[in-house]
Amino acid sequence: GVPISVATGIASFIAAIMIVPFDVAIFTAAQKMVTGIDSFSLLAVIFFILSGIIMNNGGIAIRLINLAKVLAGRTPGSLDHTNVIGNMLFGSISGSSVAAAAAIGGVMAPLQEKDGYDRTYSAAVNIASAPTGLLIPPSGLLIIYSLVSGGTSVAALFMAGYLPGILWGLSTMVVAYFIAKKKKYPITNKVTFKQGLKVFLDAIPSLLLIFIVLGGIIYGVFTATEGAAIAVAYSVILSI
Repeated sequence: GVPISVATGIASFIAAIMIVPFDVAIFTAAQKMVTGIDSFSLLAVIFFILSGIIMNNGGIAIRLINLAKVLAGRTPGSLDHTNVIGNMLFGSISGSSVAAAAAIGGVMAPLQEKDGYDRTYSAAVNIASAPTGLLIPPSGLLIIYSLVSGGTSVAALFMAGYLPGILWGLSTMVVAYFIAKKKKYPITNKVTFKQGLKVFLDAIPSLLLIFIVLGGIIYGVFTATEGAAIAVAYSVILSI
């Protein structure tokens, strides 16, 4: 029941004092803890997560879910597909699978339960599709990989993340389709062209964030960390 970080820290500290004097071990541990997080690039991860939290509280997640509903169409288990597409869209904007799971899953779970979806199944769909945000840029995980690999281009990693991220989401939707068809889950009501167009126009400001952040990073206008800070500022303005 001990948190992983605490367990790892205690094990490392005990190993250190078995090798070096106690005072040296204390000094080294404190020094490594500070220098380990003293990274300009790691700020990007924090900023992207903050951006996701702001979007969730600012109502941006709802607009993306409405767009996902339109894109999901009238397929069996359409709310499942909405969940997956919503996670892909929100994950690609916030750069965090945790933020996507909380924002999209928090909204979709009650809707799915109301329509007779099994709660554990709905949770499984959310859990399986939320990590697409780890691959579809901007991704905090890819930024961390760039650091630990010795400076791999963040722009190149972002470009390489799209295809596997989209394939992951589509694969989840295929499985959800067959399960929903077998369990005879309901199909959502038909959306008119006028309604669909309005939903799409409402979601455009949120989707623009992807092009602003990724475009700026790929074309060298700003770094990944600066892009993440811009994402936070844009999210605040959009939410207000």
